[in-house]
Amino acid sequence: MLGRLNHVAIAVPDLAAASAVYRDTLGAKVTEPQALPEHGVTVVFIDVGNTKIELLEPLGEGSPIAAFLAKSPSGGMHHVCYEVDDIIAARDHLKASGARVLGNGNPKIGAHGKPVLFLHPKDFQGTLVELEQA
Repeated sequence: MLGRLNHVAIAVPDLAAASAVYRDTLGAKVTEPQALPEHGVTVVFIDVGNTKIELLEPLGEGSPIAAFLAKSPSGGMHHVCYEVDDIIAARDHLKASGARVLGNGNPKIGAHGKPVLFLHPKDFQGTLVELEQA
């Protein structure tokens, strides 16, 4: 069911400062910021060849990233994203296996314009997992 690792997401309190570290210190190419109000975040992506790093900054007071940063003010790894061929089939298989899909269970459109779902971290060794339809 799982495809390739699409990205590793890192929550940051200051997207511009974090982007500058990746761009200026590590020499990475950083995309322009993209606001995703339906997810409560602003994101940038860094292409590292075999995958991407996603930097997430809270967008609005109800942002799930704001709650994450309240616990870890300097930021940190937030989730990993894996590609799947069929997100609905993956969701149905996971739910039948006892895994918890966050939210209402229906995919939302993610930063790449593709359907995404999140899986409860308690079901995956403490790691928040995002699935993105390839």
